[in-house]
Amino acid sequence: MSDTATTDTAMSELLTTSPDFVDIGAERTHELDRRHVFHSWSAQASLDPMVITRAEGSHIWDGAGNRLLDFTSQLVFTNLGHQHPRIVAAIQEQAAHLCTVAPQHANAARSEAARLISTHTPGDLDRVFFTNGGADANEHAVRMARLHTGRPKVLSTYRSYHGGTQLAINMTGDPRRWANDQGSTGTVHFFGPFLYRSPFHATTSEEECERALEHLAQVIALEGPSTIAAVVLESIPGTAGIMVPPAGYLSGVRELCDRHGIMLVADEVMSGFGRAGRWFACELDGVVPDLLTFAKGVNSGYVPLGGVAMSEAVAATFADRAYPGGLTYSGHPLACAAAVATIRTMEDDRVVEHAAALGDEVFRPGLEALLEDHAWIGEVRGTGAFWAIELVSDRETREPLAPYGGSSPQMAAIIAGCKRRGMLPFANFNRIHLVPPLTTSADEVREAIAVLGEALAEAAAAS
Repeated sequence: MSDTATTDTAMSELLTTSPDFVDIGAERTHELDRRHVFHSWSAQASLDPMVITRAEGSHIWDGAGNRLLDFTSQLVFTNLGHQHPRIVAAIQEQAAHLCTVAPQHANAARSEAARLISTHTPGDLDRVFFTNGGADANEHAVRMARLHTGRPKVLSTYRSYHGGTQLAINMTGDPRRWANDQGSTGTVHFFGPFLYRSPFHATTSEEECERALEHLAQVIALEGPSTIAAVVLESIPGTAGIMVPPAGYLSGVRELCDRHGIMLVADEVMSGFGRAGRWFACELDGVVPDLLTFAKGVNSGYVPLGGVAMSEAVAATFADRAYPGGLTYSGHPLACAAAVATIRTMEDDRVVEHAAALGDEVFRPGLEALLEDHAWIGEVRGTGAFWAIELVSDRETREPLAPYGGSSPQMAAIIAGCKRRGMLPFANFNRIHLVPPLTTSADEVREAIAVLGEALAEAAAAS
């Protein structure tokens, strides 16, 4: 029997014999959720959450027993899919050896995870500070930049998301910031490039790049370069729409930062660890940031983990000066063991290369064909296993199929049509995102695109 089969058998036996394994059934799960669980980003009274009873690979099963292709990767984090036996085994083995330890002590899982991460980060970003997730990674990256430069301000774009903590939500440039906008001192927003809805009246990607950089240069000048600690950018904005920056934009921002002594923080929480067909999306423009934040795909989300990779210059700031920050679970052994297994699997199985091939050979041609067939599709865009479909009611006016910050009956019909046909899409405002596990097969991608096409046709015919 193979090691994988042995692990699967052992896990199955554990789940069926442990008195503490929770399996209360879908109906009871839903009942207790609505009685006791407070959900994020939601008005609680109208919620009717889907119960997920199990998952494997690129599929999940709902409470009614329906199998769905997971083209959300949940919140775009299950990069190696669900229940990957190598990650599950690593967590089990680590738990049997050392479940937890305070962060002031070295532990093997954290040390090896940091080493593996630093072999893939660009340039000299080989010091890693571990956090519990992406929001606190961005919080700490900005804190480091402010302490390193002695400056107070941080610039970030509209149409961005950086997390739900106080600083991270105020750096965010989408409607989730509005109700939390009481602590925005020192945060300044600017327009990033987005040719389809260009704020610069550009008609080509070259114009969009040039004008976006001119705009940022003007914001820096008017805010005062000597007051700005950092520019924080998602290398590819994720939840906001998967707007791949035009060639030369990130490198242009790098040059502006260098000119004024500003730290460049690349938020790779969603785009990193293979999602964009590269280990990190900033590689698409050959850029080395001063600080790089990560989470999600670093261990496929199996145990919460995030972090900040920093340059030698930033790390040196705290060589003889204490860094005033920390977390109880920084570099938790179970999370780091999952990261070690994830990264080694990605290396051994050439997962990043597979994601790049999916983008070039399957997603792009498949979605461009869908664009030709459906009048509601205004644009498709993406790279790797990271794609968005911009839906409009009118291609000429580019009127969104749902309002910014909201939804619509048409969007609800498309989502419902996808789910009835066995595919779970990621939806945000007027967009459908296709963001499956990086291990998804080409045939599964083709199946999902076909499902989306059928759901679009059905919803359009009914409207």
